[in-house]
Amino acid sequence: MKREYITSSSAQTRKLGQKFAKELKPKKQAFIIALEGELGGGKTTFLQGFAKGLGIKEKILSPTFVILKKFRVLGSRFQEFYHIDCYRIKKPKELLDLGFQQIISKSENIVVIEWADRIQKIIPKNAVWIKFEFVDEKKRKININY
Repeated sequence: MKREYITSSSAQTRKLGQKFAKELKPKKQAFIIALEGELGGGKTTFLQGFAKGLGIKEKILSPTFVILKKFRVLGSRFQEFYHIDCYRIKKPKELLDLGFQQIISKSENIVVIEWADRIQKIIPKNAVWIKFEFVDEKKRKININY
């Protein structure tokens, strides 16, 4: 299934992320969301809304230099939210060395990967792919593929 959205502001992109989080359906493995798009395309902005939709109070920033951040999810069937940024990853093995397989094997985890196209070989087939494209300076086209 594929859905396409156009957002005209950061606030709309955050709201779309928040709405998407509230519509999640459990899976047998971790719920994996793979994000792709250029710098400034709206990936982190979407995740800020997504985290809010999960009830996470901490501020969500792109973990480019730490690569992986973990947040506790309260009041949900999910327990942990992993935010992974692969911008600085050169080879998928680097992420495997951080315990990626263990993280995605637990059904109570939500795993969101920015720059997922850099590690596409190790992302499970059942991942939801979200692509962010510039329409103009403020507008973004966001395609969600289930």
